[in-house]
Amino acid sequence: MRQQLARILSLDVDGSGFPQLAKGDPVVAELISAYPGLRPVCFHSPYEAAAWALIGHRIRMVQAAAIKARIAEHQGQHVTVAGRTLHAFPTPRALRQLERIPGLPDIKVERLRHLADAALAGDLDAAQLRAMPAKDALVHLQTLPGVGPFSAELILIRGAGHSDVFPRHEPRLHAAMARAYGLSEPDSSQVSRLAGISDHWAPYRSWVSLLLRAQWGVSVRRPGPRRTASPAHLPREGPLDLMR
Repeated sequence: MRQQLARILSLDVDGSGFPQLAKGDPVVAELISAYPGLRPVCFHSPYEAAAWALIGHRIRMVQAAAIKARIAEHQGQHVTVAGRTLHAFPTPRALRQLERIPGLPDIKVERLRHLADAALAGDLDAAQLRAMPAKDALVHLQTLPGVGPFSAELILIRGAGHSDVFPRHEPRLHAAMARAYGLSEPDSSQVSRLAGISDHWAPYRSWVSLLLRAQWGVSVRRPGPRRTASPAHLPREGPLDLMR
């Protein structure tokens, strides 16, 4: 339990070298100063992160959250904390028994059952995923039904708690990065260029990505003279926002 909690709070990664990134990068220096000590908060497990990705694919975040909450309430373990009843997401054994989930099409239910089988087989073990080279882990995750490149990054970063992955399929991050480094609005052809910049953030690429998204989230909500991306450049609201 202690190890899991440390992973969820990104406290199981030695962050002593993180401030050193500021020396050669004014953008990172500004981010570290603005958000001291901020680290990613992860899902309870890669399994739950994968379930969230499958549930939320192509539906709104609020709708996905309501469906996930209902699944937890009816199939998950109930825990009382400080007089409040909390509902844990069901274990893989419980999830694989579900034949129908209100609000989800049959194909998603089937994929959730396959996901549960994968978790039971050890294919979604956080330590195992983090021990693999990131590229290999992403390829491995995409062998799961319904898991594409975007979802694989979500599972590895927000599920397994990998600290050194640059999200190649997160348009908001790319927009935030382009703004911070004074680049033109990015498109898919520029992802490799952005990834090259992120190489200087190693071994904390996931962490710097989080800070950029935090900065972007503040800037797009606050009026001011600085340029922001137009709505056409931003994806529809949804749960598959890696750094949210």
